[in-house]
Amino acid sequence: MSKSENPSTLENAMQLMIQTFHKYSGDEGDKYTLSRSELKEMLTTELATYLGNAQDKEAVDKIMGDLDSNNDGEVDFTEFIILIGALTVACNDYFQEYNDKQEKKK
Repeated sequence: MSKSENPSTLENAMQLMIQTFHKYSGDEGDKYTLSRSELKEMLTTELATYLGNAQDKEAVDKIMGDLDSNNDGEVDFTEFIILIGALTVACNDYFQEYNDKQEKKK
């Protein structure tokens, strides 16, 4: 993409996801993965509204276990995107159900 073009909303969202991942990755160990503590910091800082229990060690351990598909103890970008995708789908489903209920009340 040339610098003269303005990125679309979706392109901005993609760039923001990449930047956010790398904001937290690499403080410990591999700079391209999230350790357990990096994941916890990212969850509590960036997703506190959607993951209210992210402070809970067991919740972080469960999320880590669910995401770490290759069992290396770290979350890579692909595994991170799976979390973001799953949360986005869950939010979309919630808002669709909410809107459907609101329409039935009318």
